[in-house]
Formats: sequence, structure tokens, C-alpha cells
Amino acid sequence: MIYETFARIYDEVMDHELYQKWLDFSKRHFLPGTTEILELACGTGALAIAFAKEGFHVTALDFSEEMLTVASQRAAKEEAPVQFISGNMLDLSEVGTYQAITCFSDSLCYMENTQQLQQVFDEVFQALDEEGIFLFDVHSIYQIDEGFNEYSYHYQTDDFAFLWDSYPGEKEHSVEHYLSFFIPEDLTDRTKETLFARYDELHEERTYSVDRYLRMLENTGFSDVEVMADFEDQAPDDTSKRLFFVCHKSL
Repeated sequence: MIYETFARIYDEVMDHELYQKWLDFSKRHFLPGTTEILELACGTGALAIAFAKEGFHVTALDFSEEMLTVASQRAAKEEAPVQFISGNMLDLSEVGTYQAITCFSDSLCYMENTQQLQQVFDEVFQALDEEGIFLFDVHSIYQIDEGFNEYSYHYQTDDFAFLWDSYPGEKEHSVEHYLSFFIPEDLTDRTKETLFARYDELHEERTYSVDRYLRMLENTGFSDVEVMADFEDQAPDDTSKRLFFVCHKSL
């Protein structure tokens, strides 16, 4: 119950306008005739459901069973036909092949090192149909080094409080996000005096230069890669916050 509550809190504090931006970006860059999509790191399913409502056949993968529980409940409520599967993007050998694969919300920044990142690129390449396309985003070096420098965000409702504080990580171009949740100990009996329990999480992210990402994608076999920034179809500059990669598979 506690971790399912965490998943619901993540969903509530997320900027929901971003989901529409990811959807719009994807639709602009999917190849004509794309119908089969695999979404990696789907979280609570908001984007997967948005894809499904646009008529795509969506398979959505996440490592967290708690996130998938919330996602499945949401899809059922909204009558969106999404196939949710539990899995790790480091091994996509059993998921089949797709015309398009997406991985948004800087999920690849959670890879521990370049070896893991390269492995994800290799797995995605194998899970794409011929002439398939891979779309993903990551934080820019500017965002990691400057945007998250002593970043602090606090969110509170009658039911919970959420604190997010960020500090530079030990590795180059990395950040450590310290998340604290204050959740009622008794989530069912509102007649009692509310006592809050505190739970803490540490999230570590790291990014690399555009050239480093491009070299790794080339090593995998992607032959045509476009780099854009901040949800727009424009090249990044020194102050771009989020980098988007549109990677074409050609055999």
C-alpha cells in the first residue's frame, strides 16, 4: 500500500502538460503508418493511455510493479486498451518488435553508467522493426549542472506533503534528488487525529554531451539521428534544458 501511494503521489505532482507535449512531439516524428508502439519506463501510464486514445496499439513497460498497478487501474477507468508489462529496459528480448519505441521523462538518465546506457540502445535497436524509429529525451548538461543546482520544490495537500531537493552528484554532470514523503499513517480512518509518517528516497541522474550520445547511438547501428530541444523541432543551444533524440533504424 505504501509504495502504491508513492506512485499516486508521483502522478499528482507531475506536470500533466508535459504528457501532451510528449504526445505531440511523438506524433510529429513517428513515421507514416506507425501503429505499434512500445513505451519504456511508462510510470503511471498517462502517456501510454494518451497514445492509445489516439488510436495507437500500445505496449507499456515499467520496472515498478506499483507504478504498473496505478497505470492499469487508470487505463481500465479510462477504457484505454494498453498492454502493461513488467520488465527492465536492459533486457527487451521477450517483448517482441515494434514500429516505434519511446522513452521519455529523462528515464535514461537513471542508467548507472555508459555501459548500461549502451545496452539499452542495443536492446531497443533489436526490438525495432526494420525502418523503425526510437524517440527519447534526456536532461542537458546545462539542466543537470545549473538548473538542478540546489533546486528545491515543496508540494502539500490535505492528504500528504512532498519535498524535493536536488544537489550536485559525485560524478561529472550528475545530480542527486532527495525526495521526502509525509503520508498519513492511517489512510482509511479519517476520524482519528492524523499522524504522518516520513519516507525518503534518493534518485540519482546523470547525463552526457550530445556528441557522446550520438557516438553511442552510432555504435548501436542507428544511422540517422536528429537532435532537438525542449519539445520543439529545433537544434539545442547552450541553455536548452531537455534534449530530444529521433533515431532511425535502417538496415
